[in-house]
Amino acid sequence: MPRVLYVEDDALLRMVTTIALEDAGYAVVEAHDGHQARRLLDEEGGFDFVISDISMPGGMSGVEVAQAAQAVRPGCRTILVSGYATAQLPPLPESVVYLGKPFRVQQLIDTLAGATGSPA
Repeated sequence: MPRVLYVEDDALLRMVTTIALEDAGYAVVEAHDGHQARRLLDEEGGFDFVISDISMPGGMSGVEVAQAAQAVRPGCRTILVSGYATAQLPPLPESVVYLGKPFRVQQLIDTLAGATGSPA
């Protein structure tokens, strides 16, 4: 079962999306900010995917989470999401996939499945 680290500061969105991802066949570990995500990456490291909001409280962005995920496990697929227009965002690493908010959960699942042919 593919493992996903899902980083989102909005608790309701995190809960709903986690349920949908689990129903689609993913094992999901949740983090509420970049610092918690970094700890989980260091402790558990073996994630196939990282999905992270770009802008979060606490001073660590989704871009930094994506960079940490690549450092821990090169090749880890990362999807960054944001409600901001791309022109308002910092430069994104070439290795990430960007998904604008609001998104349908099925779009996210399709993006994950397209990355490796994983369950959908």
